[in-house]
Amino acid sequence: MTFVSPVPGGAPQRVLIYSHDTFGLGHLRRARAIAHALVAGAPERRVVILSGSPVSHAFRFAPGVSCRRLPGVTKLASGEYQSLGPGHGLDEVVATRAALIRHVAERFAPDLFLVDKEPAGFHGEVLPALHRLKARGCRLVLGLRDVLDDPALLAPEWERKGALAVLPLYDSLWVYGLEEIYAPLDGLALPGGVAERLTYTGYLRRDAPDAALPDATAEEPFLLVTPGGGGDGVELVEAVVRAYEAQGLEHRALVVFGPFFPAAEQAALSARIAAHPRLASLDFDARLERLMRRAAGVVAMGGYNTFCEILSFDRPGLILPRVRPRREQLIRARAAARLGLVGVIEPGEDEDTARMAAALAALPHNPPPSSRPIPGLLDGLPAIRRLAAAADAACVAAE
Repeated sequence: MTFVSPVPGGAPQRVLIYSHDTFGLGHLRRARAIAHALVAGAPERRVVILSGSPVSHAFRFAPGVSCRRLPGVTKLASGEYQSLGPGHGLDEVVATRAALIRHVAERFAPDLFLVDKEPAGFHGEVLPALHRLKARGCRLVLGLRDVLDDPALLAPEWERKGALAVLPLYDSLWVYGLEEIYAPLDGLALPGGVAERLTYTGYLRRDAPDAALPDATAEEPFLLVTPGGGGDGVELVEAVVRAYEAQGLEHRALVVFGPFFPAAEQAALSARIAAHPRLASLDFDARLERLMRRAAGVVAMGGYNTFCEILSFDRPGLILPRVRPRREQLIRARAAARLGLVGVIEPGEDEDTARMAAALAALPHNPPPSSRPIPGLLDGLPAIRRLAAAADAACVAAE
């Protein structure tokens, strides 16, 4: 049977996407790209995103897509979590989030539930909804980015969270990448039958709206420096600013700090940027894609979404991966560099100002990713639409 409500012209598939969003922007941006692709492929479809991002209001969503905010939590430098709201304990916030997830799932009655990255959700908060939807016949899908972490670190983490035991609940696992670049579940003791449910979609192609650029970029070629959400981007921006201060670099550079960049460090770096004739900065731009499209090169830490954008807009990329609290960015950067898709400054090498300046000077002249074509590299969104269509067909057959 199906649980979508009749509407004129037929019964649209309803997709619920869970994005826990405890840190940064990556999860919400990935969920939004997928949601927009799903409604573009079937305008009658309805998608609800559950997100814990405190800046979800800054993003526009296509017709047919809505975003429901979960109470926020944040990750501390120690690796522990706490509520974003004052006066609330973590257990209380998790219970509230779990109740809201369950409420939305029951009211929206999806026939496809796509869970991003965490099989059980943050602190197990998605489990009650998973079990209820499974009992109703809703198709459950776990969506995974191309790299999760070093297997030696991921295995004990998932064991501790009980994530491996949850995997058999899922009908399918979609990996938003290519196995030839990285296999995120290799090295894990997967329960029987799970590996057969795994599909590699390819990376998620991004597009950019036609819009005027901020005055900071003008028409002159520029390097885009983006630490993503910015919460852990101080070292990246510092390395770029230091290189510009030390060397006479040709191209302008535009630094987009991100909404979570530490305030004190941003103020200090902004003053140094304002004093340099080849540097400019923005606090945040929710439509970073339009800047990416015009940049002569991109300097980034190498999170999943930024990597997809570098590939999509075919920009020469220089990656300075962070290695705390995960080695995800380092693994992705090294794999991409081996294939000639990006350049990499290894951890610690950014402290060599001359080396950093040389890499920045060379960046606009480096070959773009398209110079090393890889079949299926950016086929992720069409693949997801096909997989969702198969879920549509399964729902109709079950009626």
